[in-house]
Amino acid sequence: MNSVERSILFSAADRYGSLILVFVATAILARLLSPAEFGVYAVVTAITTVIGASFFEFGGGNYLIQKRELSTADVRSAFTITLGISVAIALLLFVLAGPLSELFAQDSLRKGIQVAALNFVLVPFHGTTSALLRRDMKFGTLAVCNLATGAATAVASIVLAMAGFSYMAPIWGGLAGSIVFTVMLLANHRDWGVLRPSLLGHREVVNFGLYSSAVSVINLVYNLAPQLLLAKILDFGSVGLYTRATNLTQMFDRLVAQALNPVIMPAIVAQRRAGADLKAVYLEAVELLSAVQWPFLIFVALMAQPIVLIWLGQTWLEIVPLVRILCIANLALFAACLTYPVFLAVGSVRDALVSSLISLPPSLLVVLGASFFGVEAVASAALATLPFQTAVVIYFLKRHLAFSSGEFFRASLKSGLVTFAMAPGVLACAALIEAGMLTSLTGLILSFPIAGLGWWCGLTMTGHPLLHQLRHVADGLFRSAPRLRRSRPA
Repeated sequence: MNSVERSILFSAADRYGSLILVFVATAILARLLSPAEFGVYAVVTAITTVIGASFFEFGGGNYLIQKRELSTADVRSAFTITLGISVAIALLLFVLAGPLSELFAQDSLRKGIQVAALNFVLVPFHGTTSALLRRDMKFGTLAVCNLATGAATAVASIVLAMAGFSYMAPIWGGLAGSIVFTVMLLANHRDWGVLRPSLLGHREVVNFGLYSSAVSVINLVYNLAPQLLLAKILDFGSVGLYTRATNLTQMFDRLVAQALNPVIMPAIVAQRRAGADLKAVYLEAVELLSAVQWPFLIFVALMAQPIVLIWLGQTWLEIVPLVRILCIANLALFAACLTYPVFLAVGSVRDALVSSLISLPPSLLVVLGASFFGVEAVASAALATLPFQTAVVIYFLKRHLAFSSGEFFRASLKSGLVTFAMAPGVLACAALIEAGMLTSLTGLILSFPIAGLGWWCGLTMTGHPLLHQLRHVADGLFRSAPRLRRSRPA
């Protein structure tokens, strides 16, 4: 296997291990925290994330990854700028905690925001170090650190929730995880000299950060706006329901996209440096991703009721229609994880910002109007906004990569056929559960092999390129196994 394939495997092991921890922790916390308590935690997370994203990209990991020739001065400048911004954000959040809690008429937000602000002090250290490891494709080290972080976060959150810390349990748990992550990365990297304060290369860092941070902010504001609007216009129970539905819908991102995301940007940037045809790279990636995402989302939409009942419990059954609506809407985002890395690789971060400015403000207005009609209306708004956002992004990408609408359609056609091949068997399982002929657990367990068989038949019948990729990776694993065994000491 080449370095990219090995990196994807390490990243996948990292994400899937972390996902198991999140899955177990979520199932337990869903039974310990009410929707309203979880809603408070969701709003705290949304506020701190939006404010943090407003500044982090000035010296963030993307700058360190994309730079062709990276010097020690560049790293020190990026670290110093991030450190200054992080401390300023932590202080700002402490000051704003009171006014924000009054804005949402929820006193409990004050303490949550103040504790969450402590995370920002650690960001410059683990952010800079993890970016350097990603640049060097050292995803094995990152996987170990991330898994330890996930375990610390999950254990701390569950123990504190059982001790009666309510919405503060996952907030304290997140801080515990950040501490573990920072300590482990620093222990593994050991080149602490790059974390010495310096501003020799500050001009280039800031110039890159102006566009990059703007893209990050506007996308995060849009993604977190429903939670904030629902908290202000409706109640924190609605925030909890919508956030849980969104988390379940985004399970594909946790399973696949987040396993690929750490690798995609350095890999595409490396392809660009090597003079590869980015048009072919992009269209092939679209073809491969859509063959996984579309069947996954349709599966979750069809089996939403048993998944919610088994995973989250009876209390959360209200989110089933929300999950189904959001799954259908998210079909439009099958190439979302490729967008920013491609813009970065072609040297057009500005177009990434322009496309966001065109598509996201109107989408935000739609969400704002829908929030007055309830949480289901907010979810339904995504059926219009997400396809619109995708159309705008593709328009800008076509200008740089010179692909036609026909080529883009052909790149996703086989994936659509694969999805149609997978769906009937899952639909039959869902119908049997609805009719009471199968229990939720039995029907869900039965649906997995049926969906897998339908998906594999679809890949085979269409001759989908993903089939070749899967066989190639499997061959690489089989070939490397004997070498690993021979290399072990007696």
